[in-house]
Amino acid sequence: MKITDSIIYVGVNDRDKKLFEGQYPIPDGISYNSYIILDERIAVMDSVDADFGDEWLANVRAVLGDRAPDYLVVSHMEPDHSANISLLAKSYPDMKIVSSAKAFSMMRGFFGEEYADRRIVVSDGSTLSLGEHELSFVTAPMVHWPEVIMSYDKKDKVLFSADAFGKFGVPGSIGEWADEARRYYFGIVGKYGAQVQGILKKVAAFDISVICSLHGPVLDSNIGYYVSLYDKWSKYESEARSVTVAYASVYGNTRRAAEILRDELLRLGTEVELVDLNLVDKSYAIASAFKSSALVLVSVTYNGDVFPSMRGFIEGLIERGYTKRPIGLIENGSWAPMAAKVMRGMLDSARGVEILESVPKIMSAPSTESESAIRALAAELNEKIN
Repeated sequence: MKITDSIIYVGVNDRDKKLFEGQYPIPDGISYNSYIILDERIAVMDSVDADFGDEWLANVRAVLGDRAPDYLVVSHMEPDHSANISLLAKSYPDMKIVSSAKAFSMMRGFFGEEYADRRIVVSDGSTLSLGEHELSFVTAPMVHWPEVIMSYDKKDKVLFSADAFGKFGVPGSIGEWADEARRYYFGIVGKYGAQVQGILKKVAAFDISVICSLHGPVLDSNIGYYVSLYDKWSKYESEARSVTVAYASVYGNTRRAAEILRDELLRLGTEVELVDLNLVDKSYAIASAFKSSALVLVSVTYNGDVFPSMRGFIEGLIERGYTKRPIGLIENGSWAPMAAKVMRGMLDSARGVEILESVPKIMSAPSTESESAIRALAAELNEKIN
């Protein structure tokens, strides 16, 4: 696939993997993206996952024919992108390897060598001329590993962005880019908002027409839209005037409380996403919470605690720096409700959130009194986000 007249896609699609990084469901698979820049000198941009080495090398050879690459540029050392460095190095013994100093140190850990006789170390401000194309490098530490570099080709206005701007799903997957890109971002990068802000400032100096990420589709239009979302996400700002209602229920009564809240918010004209934490992987719930401008946690009391799925969800939010939003709590407990106390204690470490004082309490099943309290919470939330 041609990206431009001289930049060719040679990546592969993984449609069989069930979990990305062993934890994120990927029902639409994942792509491992690699590119070739054809010029007086040739650069291969990253490799692919270990399971696809032969397919990838065949793609590279189909593009190069009798020519050999002069450089392999390694943007990121995570194995789904670096596993075949040795394969390409052995196939083309005169090829140089271009990456950051930290990446070469990691190569020793992965491959037992740092390619001392073949390496070109780059950092902020470094350039690499291929002829008409010249790559300018910027470091992108903790977006999302410490060794990451991005590179920009001024001739074709292409940013090779490493894992940034990537998404779950193979190119062509049905659905809005933002949905799986958001889940990918907050799962993979969400903890490092300050670092993402840093790299956005660096790449703002480039006139970007195309973004070539290491996962997902090539982005070749409406670049401002993608950059604006990354800006919002890395500032922990919401995207929509909406409420995520996340609940953990055992026999359905706690679910019913969440549904009462949903219905009242909808009546008031507020968009709602209702999330069953027992059925939905927490990565989807976390992405929804960051998209929305408010959050409500609805949990049954379980062993004097919250239900395990709720605990995992809250821990995931806190780990990723959840902030800048009001949070409502609803608890259920047949004889000794403790869920609200536990949730409030867990949220003590979440800076910048506002825990609403009103906490509807369900004693086994919603009652006239508790339903009234839930509707009052809906009114308070509606006012908060307007």
